[in-house]
Formats: sequence, C-alpha cells, structure tokens
Amino acid sequence: MRYKFKMEYLKKIYQRYHRANRKEKKQILDEFCKICGYNRKYAIWLLNNIHPEDRLTQKRKSNYRYKKSTISILEIIWEAAGYPWSERLKAMLPIWIPYLKKHYNISPETETELLSMSPSTIDRRLKNKKYSIKKRIYTTTRPGYLLKNQIPIKTDSWDVNKPGFLEVDLVAHCGPSLQDTYISSLNCVDIHTTWTETRAVLGRGQMATFDALQDIKNSLPFPLLGIDPDNDSSFINYHLWAYCEKHKIQFTRSRPYKKNDNAHIEQKNWTHVRKIFGYVRYDSQQALQAMNDLYRNELRWFQNFFQPSVKLIKKIRIGSKIKRIYDKPRTPFQRLSESKYADPHKLAELKKLFLSLDPFELSKVIDTKLNRIYQMRTRKNRTQATFEDTFDAKLLNDFSYSNLRLDF
Repeated sequence: MRYKFKMEYLKKIYQRYHRANRKEKKQILDEFCKICGYNRKYAIWLLNNIHPEDRLTQKRKSNYRYKKSTISILEIIWEAAGYPWSERLKAMLPIWIPYLKKHYNISPETETELLSMSPSTIDRRLKNKKYSIKKRIYTTTRPGYLLKNQIPIKTDSWDVNKPGFLEVDLVAHCGPSLQDTYISSLNCVDIHTTWTETRAVLGRGQMATFDALQDIKNSLPFPLLGIDPDNDSSFINYHLWAYCEKHKIQFTRSRPYKKNDNAHIEQKNWTHVRKIFGYVRYDSQQALQAMNDLYRNELRWFQNFFQPSVKLIKKIRIGSKIKRIYDKPRTPFQRLSESKYADPHKLAELKKLFLSLDPFELSKVIDTKLNRIYQMRTRKNRTQATFEDTFDAKLLNDFSYSNLRLDF
C-alpha cells in the first residue's frame, strides 16, 4: 500500500477519532490497523502526534554538513594517495593533513570536518568520482620439478607475531607475447607488517631472481626468517634452496594451481605492480634500470610510509555466510615501529627518512618517473601495438600514477 494513500486515509479518520468516545476509538483503531497494516501502538502514536496535513506536506531537508571546499580537499588527498578505499583513506587523513597544509591553505574548520568524516560518508561523497579499470590476467609461471621433495608445502594459515616471513612472486611485463626476454617484477610482502619490497629482473633466470632476492634481503629493516613462493622454477632451484639451508631461512612453497595459498602476495601483485605499470611490454636494459630506481626509492617510500592497509583477524560463520573481521588500517611503517624485532639502526634511519618526506611531492615524482618509463615500452609488432592501443592506452595515455592506483 502506498504511503500517500495511507496518509489520505489518516486524514479521513483523524477528526472522527478525536471526537469519538473510548469504545468508538477502539473500533477506529482496529479498522486503521487492518487497512494500513500498522502496529497498534504505532497507529495510536500517528493519530495522537502527527497531523495528516503536516505529514503530507512535510519534505525531508537536505543536511549538507560538509562544505564543497572540504569535499574538494578530500578528493585531492584521495587522488594523490592512489584512490584507496574509505577505511584506508580514513586512516590516511591524520598522516597526510600535516603535509597538506604545506600545499593548500586549509582552515581549522576544514581540517576538523575532514577528520570527523566516517568511512561511509567518504564513500558517498566520492561516489561520482570512482571508476573501474579492466583487468587482463594471464600467468607465466613455469613449474620447477627439482627439489620439490625437499621443499615442504605450506597449506596452513600464517600466524606469526614477528616480521621476516615473506611471500614472493614474479609479475611479468611481457605484453601480449611470452617470446624472447622481458622484464619481470619480483614482489615480496612481509606477513606481519605488510612491508613490501619489489625489484625488476630481466628474464626469469634462476640467478637473476636469486640476486634480486639477496638485494631485497639486504634492504629489509628486519631479519629474513622465511620465504614462501609458488612452484615457479625461478624459485624452486638448487641455488635458492642451498642459500636458505646455509642461512637457516625457512623455505616453503604453495600447492600447484592454488593461488589462495599465496593470497597476500597475489593481492600486492595487483595493487603494487600491475595497477602501476599496466600490461605493456618492457624488455630493455634502460627500462630495467629506471624501474629499479623507482622500486628502490620513491615507490618504496610511498607504499610503506603513507599507504595504510588492513589485516584479517578472524572469520566468523553466520549461517551460510562468513563475516571477516579486520584490524585498524595502519601503514607498514607503523606496524614495523610497534614491533620489537625490527633492526634498531635501520628503523632509526627510516624514522629520519619518514620525517623528511612529503607524500604529495612523492606522488608527483612518481608520476614523472612513470611517464618516462612508459616511453620505454616495447612495440615489436602490429599485434602488440593494437593491444596497447585498445587496452593500455585508456590507462596510460595520461600515464599518471594517481590515475592507475584505484582501490575500492
């Protein structure tokens, strides 16, 4: 039954109800509840508190609590931070606002409004600005058969309270073709702190991957305690296995064709590599050096110092559904600072570095470097050029880091 009809009916019986005696009121209430389907107490409240004329003409007033200037500032932070989802953006605001004051003249009132926004309000205010990008996913993993019996499979969930246990994987920048040699990104994420390190390697050779892992190990602000790759021959080989045995590093692997065994790194492959560099092909030494320069400096600082992430605490089954409980969004650097297992000398250096950085300036430098790297992409044939024009041109025509880092 439509709301307008119910109010019209209320208007008809309103005067009759207030002139009636106790017995007649009971009969009117029975009739009102039967026709409109109202609860009896609610029907009494309507007849005693709401005049039908007021109810029919009442209009809901739009309450715009936040100014347009505040929403504009929110959009600026959202774009510079890489389009994070509302929970992460809410956690970013206290970190980013001190740097925002250096670039924009914001009032204390605007700052208060920004900090008071809830994640759901942020979602509503940014709804019209969100857009999606298409994904094309294919694998370049080639199984390694040697040493599989010596390297145990890890199927249980990670439950560690100290940093140092990494999930690792390779992300191919081969374009539409797997032929010849191309660049891959070796991506590593720490389970406890979500600290991420990435290096670009030319080819998928065992020694190139091994050297990149050693470089990452030396740059970690905590001891390396364990690695957990997939079954790619780049990892399942004697060089890496012997190195882990010598240095007492736990070496496990996932089950074949079970990507969820490495869910942490699979997620970072998308947010920290693929969304930044797209699906074009890179295979030159010049591109390799430029990508590693970005991975070792600005991109590493931006992702670990200024990008909060959430961690799954537990799952609760409610009937046929599973409810996931997450912790409070925090940056990898914040998680690392709270850990007592971090290297104190490297942590002190990171704290000095953090105080010297500006996330808005970092974002601009990253955009500039990515523009230069994109000019180094390889177009070997018409097929590849068509692929880039139809798919990556939409992403990379204005090759901006902030235009690629969507997070919903």
